[in-house]
Amino acid sequence: METINDYMPLSTDWNNERLQILKQQFPDWFTSEGSLNIEEVKKAVNPDSVSETERYEFRWFGKSQAKRNAFTASNATLVYDEHRSVNPTESENIIIEGENLEVLKLLSGSYREKIKCIYIDPPYNTGKDFVYSDNFTQDKKAYWQDAEVLENGVKIDTNAETDGRYHSNWLNMMYSRLLIARQLLKEDGVIFISIDDNEVHHLRKLCDEVFGEENFVANFIWKSRQNKDNRTITGASIDHEYIICYSRNNESKALKGSERKVEQYTNPDLDPRGDWASGNMVGILPENLRPNCHYDLTNPNTGINYGKPKMGWRYDMKTMSRLIEEDRILWPNSIEGRPRRKVFLDELSDSFTGFSSIIGKNIFTRDGTKEVDDLFNYKAFDFPKPPSLIEELISQVTEEDDVVLDFFGGSGSTGQAVFELNKDNDNRKFILIQIPEVIDSKSEAYKAGYKKISDITIERNKRVIAKIITEKESQQPDLFAGDKKEDKLKGLGFKVFKLQKSNFPRVDFAPNPEFNETENIELLKKYIAEKESQLVNAFNKEELLTEILLKNNFTLNYTVTAQEQFKKNEILLATDDNKETLICLDVSIEPETVDYFKVNTGQKFICLERALDTTKKYNLKHYLGDKFNAF
Repeated sequence: METINDYMPLSTDWNNERLQILKQQFPDWFTSEGSLNIEEVKKAVNPDSVSETERYEFRWFGKSQAKRNAFTASNATLVYDEHRSVNPTESENIIIEGENLEVLKLLSGSYREKIKCIYIDPPYNTGKDFVYSDNFTQDKKAYWQDAEVLENGVKIDTNAETDGRYHSNWLNMMYSRLLIARQLLKEDGVIFISIDDNEVHHLRKLCDEVFGEENFVANFIWKSRQNKDNRTITGASIDHEYIICYSRNNESKALKGSERKVEQYTNPDLDPRGDWASGNMVGILPENLRPNCHYDLTNPNTGINYGKPKMGWRYDMKTMSRLIEEDRILWPNSIEGRPRRKVFLDELSDSFTGFSSIIGKNIFTRDGTKEVDDLFNYKAFDFPKPPSLIEELISQVTEEDDVVLDFFGGSGSTGQAVFELNKDNDNRKFILIQIPEVIDSKSEAYKAGYKKISDITIERNKRVIAKIITEKESQQPDLFAGDKKEDKLKGLGFKVFKLQKSNFPRVDFAPNPEFNETENIELLKKYIAEKESQLVNAFNKEELLTEILLKNNFTLNYTVTAQEQFKKNEILLATDDNKETLICLDVSIEPETVDYFKVNTGQKFICLERALDTTKKYNLKHYLGDKFNAF
């Protein structure tokens, strides 16, 4: 049965998909009219919960609405900004200017389970930081008036501590965005979130709910301040921040770890089993928790009794006896010494040890500030994260072709971190999203001509590219000579996109409340015919193409090729890494084109709804089935 949404240019409706999956798996939960019977769900999950009202859960004001906001479809679009893009043909990096929840919705179909690593540095909710509003809708003019990229940008109020919903406001902002972000992560993907003491406890509980408590990896601690803060009221100098880490799926190892120092493995006693290193055997649990590991240990050859440590030994007596029999114990000459174990190099499972939860050694906030200051030659951004810190994190989870996402792009530190990591000829890609938040008119950046934070995001990475190219030329002047000259740009670029109102006037259509669904669909069809009759002529064709492909789950790095076999219509073959389709934006589909698809039924085809009469639409639908889409 047709609905109005079938005619709307919407991104993926995740609520509907989730409902359909439930219906397929558990049809008995649904009424004969197709509605979900929540009481049946309660009985299936926990029969006792039908009358039980109290349970452990993390609740706050606005939580349910924030969840609904996350999964509702978007009817906005993204528009390519060629003027602000840098070397766009040389890389697949993307910077998007726009409200991040709406952008994430637009990316959710194209990039579902394609992101290996997410790093975000969201507002810390100090009472001065802003909190994004989720009042974005296509039909509200305020956002679009504020967000005009040629003018001032979006004005965002601070989240004052005097607001009774101070924590709720922040949680609502984070909840909806993390719900969508999880769907973008690959099965072995990982997310890192920078935070401080203000919301770290809430963020942990929030992430437990979104990603699953079992997928918690670590709460990393970063000593962000080099010098102590003597101005504090409490007398405590807060010198650290946190970076919370969760994996999409705990079935795979989330982090690579630190590379082992193989040089520590030697063979001074010419053991035939090869190089070895000395390993600790002291336990970690008291006797009341692990009594079988608390016993005296005696050297069978000398009779020296080394007693038992306070926390016992790492192995029970049976395992220890086997190690002694296999001559794997290093016995001290003195009774005060502590026996240790031989750990052989060729027995190690891999060449990495655990990644320390204390990160960013000798990397401080001021280093991030200096890096941006040096690029711009003035103070352009307050407290940006050091790229080297982000490098340390994303290098733990990414390989050379992985995609890194940052939807609180800020000054663009994550982009620089990816560029720096790729200096070893890797090809990681990044997607940065930054709302066009207005910059303080008194700031040096504003006086230099940058009106929005997103301007700085773009400009910073442009300057990073120029800096890296200069470094390459100075270090290896002959590498890019002759026919190798263009190689210096490989991977050093990005495409800029902007969040924009849909190109389709139909999104402003309002159903008549006195009409039924069928009558409103006919009303919408008439509206489309009248309002979009000059669509291709009145709008930028490239923008229209991007919107249609994005809503059909193509990535933003799609390519198009003209198809010469069509003589009556201009038809393009659009492809990305995973899919392809033929697409036509002409105002009328000619009979010869319809005839082609009667015979060639293997390819997908997209065209404009208004380009078809009833007969042509019927024929295309009949011969192509689900491969045909009228937009």
